[in-house]
Amino acid sequence: MRSFVICKGDKQWIWLTIDVETGEIVGAYIGGRDKKGALGLWNSLPPVYRQCAVSYTNFWKAYDVIFPKKRHKSVGKETGLTNRMSVTFLSLQ
Repeated sequence: MRSFVICKGDKQWIWLTIDVETGEIVGAYIGGRDKKGALGLWNSLPPVYRQCAVSYTNFWKAYDVIFPKKRHKSVGKETGLTNRMSVTFLSLQ
């Protein structure tokens, strides 16, 4: 991924959510590193991920405000989980 910076005063973050099983990007948002950005990332996820997945993030406070507690775990970078989303699909059989 490459970027070209014209004005460093308007920083934009690329937020990505990656499925731990498939390695696919399942959510993305480009914007500020604030609550609006965290909400943009959450809203970019397909409904099945918002309903069934657990997201692993660092300890940044905006995640705690935006992501439902049932769907969010704060972990250290040493875990290797901070850029992954774990998904559990339940069978209705």
